[in-house]
Amino acid sequence: MASSTPKPNPRTVTVTFGVSSFIGRSLVSALLRTGNFTVRVADPLLPQSDRIVHFQTDLSSSDLSSLREAVLGSSTVFHVDPTAYTAVRSPPAEADFYRSYAATVAVAKDVVRVCRECGVERLIYTGSADVVVDGRSFEIDGANESVPYPDKFADDLNELRAQVETLILNANGRDGLSTCVLRPSNPFGPGDEHFVPFLVGGAKLGWAKFIVGSGKNMWDFTYVENVAHANICAEEALHSGSASVAGKSFFITNHERVKLWDFISTILEGLGYPRPNIRIPVKGVLLLHSLAECLCGKLGLCRANNPFIPVVIYSLSCTRTFDSSKAQKLLGYSPIVSLEDGVSLTVESFSPLAKGLPYSRQREFLEPSKAESMLGGGKVAEILLWRDQKLTFTCLLGLFLLFHWFFLSGRTFISSSAKFLLLLTVIIFGQGSLPSSVHFDRFGFPVQKIPSSYFAVSEIALRDSLITVASFWNRGFSILKLVAKGDDWNVFIKVAGSLYLVKLLLPFSFKVLISAGLICLFSFFIIYEQYEGEVDKLIATAASGLRKLQETVVAKFSSLLTLHKSKGQ
Repeated sequence: MASSTPKPNPRTVTVTFGVSSFIGRSLVSALLRTGNFTVRVADPLLPQSDRIVHFQTDLSSSDLSSLREAVLGSSTVFHVDPTAYTAVRSPPAEADFYRSYAATVAVAKDVVRVCRECGVERLIYTGSADVVVDGRSFEIDGANESVPYPDKFADDLNELRAQVETLILNANGRDGLSTCVLRPSNPFGPGDEHFVPFLVGGAKLGWAKFIVGSGKNMWDFTYVENVAHANICAEEALHSGSASVAGKSFFITNHERVKLWDFISTILEGLGYPRPNIRIPVKGVLLLHSLAECLCGKLGLCRANNPFIPVVIYSLSCTRTFDSSKAQKLLGYSPIVSLEDGVSLTVESFSPLAKGLPYSRQREFLEPSKAESMLGGGKVAEILLWRDQKLTFTCLLGLFLLFHWFFLSGRTFISSSAKFLLLLTVIIFGQGSLPSSVHFDRFGFPVQKIPSSYFAVSEIALRDSLITVASFWNRGFSILKLVAKGDDWNVFIKVAGSLYLVKLLLPFSFKVLISAGLICLFSFFIIYEQYEGEVDKLIATAASGLRKLQETVVAKFSSLLTLHKSKGQ
């Protein structure tokens, strides 16, 4: 294990990316706390501490002079992968592949070369446990170091990390260099630029309510100080000449497996955001993603077939745990910060991202929300507020199929309508021949034989519908008469504003307006329910501003009209 008693002759070590990566920063701090090391940092960014010897180094540059200067005289180099962070993230786009290669494989080649040239004794690489995650199943449960690299990686970044590991391990024993690889599982902690911001960003967009999959999938997380501690343990093991450590890789975890969604919920609640509580089937999310990609491709709204979103979906729904007993046995590694304490420290460090008003875990909905009241309760509220996920997904799928049938199939609207009526007639005729005892339950709610009375329209319902239509017509006619009189400026401005809004919408095709309307329909109400207070304040502010603008416009128009009349007289 790493000792805490300062040595009289501290060893000189170099940390790459010791400023720009949050693991590197934690490692530098841990090395300084031991008092056993003189710490150098090779990083393109300037340090925040005067206790380290800093070499401002562009590690992606072909000029290795500054890297040599930082490494020369060091007994150990800690090479920190700048891309090592939690797997729940938005992966880099394809256009960033070259940048990722330059930051991983190309830099690793230069580091190995310089270490051998400068006579460095030990090289420790901190990568990621995700290098062994299979890109087909995404499931990995209790994997140890005997698990090989997969035939298909989860994404390009993990394939690049695997190449870096191979470079580092193959350099072991050459020119007196001893190497090993650490594979931390989902590092987190203060200074993390990816995991917590990813969660908070999703919460602010209204996705904090949803759990992808069963919510029972287990993960291994590693607090960042434990990752730094593992590096120090590995350095001391290599320094002692342990042959069982050199040339080996080691999984690093907190030794505390946890349900992913419990972990996410704890962090979100600590920052004042609601706890995820609505489960969405993985296949349903993937289906929605495919439908959205298809729709965007058809409408030309965005690039279709983004290959990375499914990776995030699968990651959120699969188990990802590792066996770190080898590191415990050979490196003497044990976590120095518990998972609970690590989460508390992380939440505290991200307090600027906390929601303004804390979320009450014991909130009781004694009264229906405004969104539910607006929807009138019942089935409509259950669907649009995602109370019944299966029913909501069934409705979404049905609406998309109808949208595709009428607008994206390439047929005319009349032709699509005729075919739809023909299909509906065949279905009704077919189900009419079924016995009344047949009952299906495949979509989360019963689908029974349709009784003939279902197609009958009562006189009361028909009368109410006609009265509603007549009321709208009379209301419109009354407004038209008020505009024609020229006395009510408020009505005139409302009518003019409505017509101008219609003018703004006319350039868009009908199918674009319908698709946008459907998206808003299934997202607005649930977002409004979650952020009711904020939305009400925003609406009140906007309404107040519009009233003032209306009063100003009315006053100016009235004065101009009065002036015009006086000149005419």
